[in-house]
Amino acid sequence: MSLIISVIVGAILLGLVLMVVSRLKLGLEVSGFGPAFIAAIVIAVISGVVIWLLGLLGISIGGGFIGALVWLVISAVVLMFADRFVKGLVVKGFTGALVAAIAIAVLYWLINWVVALL
Repeated sequence: MSLIISVIVGAILLGLVLMVVSRLKLGLEVSGFGPAFIAAIVIAVISGVVIWLLGLLGISIGGGFIGALVWLVISAVVLMFADRFVKGLVVKGFTGALVAAIAIAVLYWLINWVVALL
């Protein structure tokens, strides 16, 4: 049961982060919380498939600066794919997806930092 609650809370949190990034006009637009929530679920599914495929191919992305750049590009591509599946989500090209992916990562980092302080 706690896994289901964790997934729902994670999707709601990502939906809220997508709404904030959309309001900042950083290359990503969401028309409301409903599309943001659905986009969060689609992004999670696409990311899971990508990670599974990379593992299946034996590709391991390490840490450090190069690993972060690779994950950033993967995140941007995942955002662009989610744009195709979710009505109400608009990603403005690859550059917009990169900027939005950076903003999403920074917001998630800030949220984790604040939660760790509590």
